[in-house]
Amino acid sequence: MNRIRCVFASSLLVFSLANRPGLGWSEIPQGSDPSSTVAVGPQYDTAHVYVAPENVDAFVKAFLGTFGGTSTKQVVVTVTPTPSSTSSQLLQTPVGTVSLFGFKTPVPYPFGAERTGYLVTDLDGAIVSAKSAGADVLVTPFPDPIGRDAVIQWPGGINMQLYWHTTKPSYAAFQTIPESRAYVSPVRVNDFLRSFLAFSHGKVVSDDPHAPGNEIGRSSDTFRRVRVESLFGRLTVLVTDGHLPYPYGREQTGYEVSSLTDTLAKAESLGVRILVQPYSSSGRIAAIVEFPGGYVAEIHEIR
Repeated sequence: MNRIRCVFASSLLVFSLANRPGLGWSEIPQGSDPSSTVAVGPQYDTAHVYVAPENVDAFVKAFLGTFGGTSTKQVVVTVTPTPSSTSSQLLQTPVGTVSLFGFKTPVPYPFGAERTGYLVTDLDGAIVSAKSAGADVLVTPFPDPIGRDAVIQWPGGINMQLYWHTTKPSYAAFQTIPESRAYVSPVRVNDFLRSFLAFSHGKVVSDDPHAPGNEIGRSSDTFRRVRVESLFGRLTVLVTDGHLPYPYGREQTGYEVSSLTDTLAKAESLGVRILVQPYSSSGRIAAIVEFPGGYVAEIHEIR
């Protein structure tokens, strides 16, 4: 379910954590042996969205109307290892894919807390790799109607689902690759990055210890922002003390569009609420919105 403090002191804390012995970037395995990755491609990775059954149709209309794209046929299935029932469909757009669930029964723990689903070439191998990199396995592999799944948790409390399909899917590449947005504390961020980079064979493309605070609703402060890229896609890590005004931290995906103004106009006409009006920062203009059913997302345009 898709439910900075003195600036000087904050900066010192983040800097000291980032530069403690044993936590330097030189010791984090970036981009090592990408040929061994279990990733398939960004277009096979989905944001997991849970809405109440009565909001499913409104969400589909608003999401596809905002970004374009199509939906698979809605089915009612069990997607958990214990008894449950949910509607399920895949919303595929040029800027990102959503796995949409409308549970008709209570949602079994820990489902609903996972932000994404990553397609892997070998689920058992992916679990071994994730555990070796420092991940916990919250839900061991189980069968679903079209393959197998598991849920893992990275240091810092970031939950993700790994899945494998019996029949290999074939999806068109995105026009723009969405970013998963993870809010992590200064205490765990380097553990998280070390683990995720080892698993994904990704690389840090930017690490700004003084990113503008308006990106997290605190315009008078700065914070650390790390951007990672891998075959799984893009990941933005926002390192904060957790003192966040609503809705920052609720958005788990950022969607890149060619015109933010046009996209927001379409979205509003379809019942999407603008929670954070457009703001400019670090070469992009962005806003945060809420779709029918409560799904909160960031939308941005690169300038």
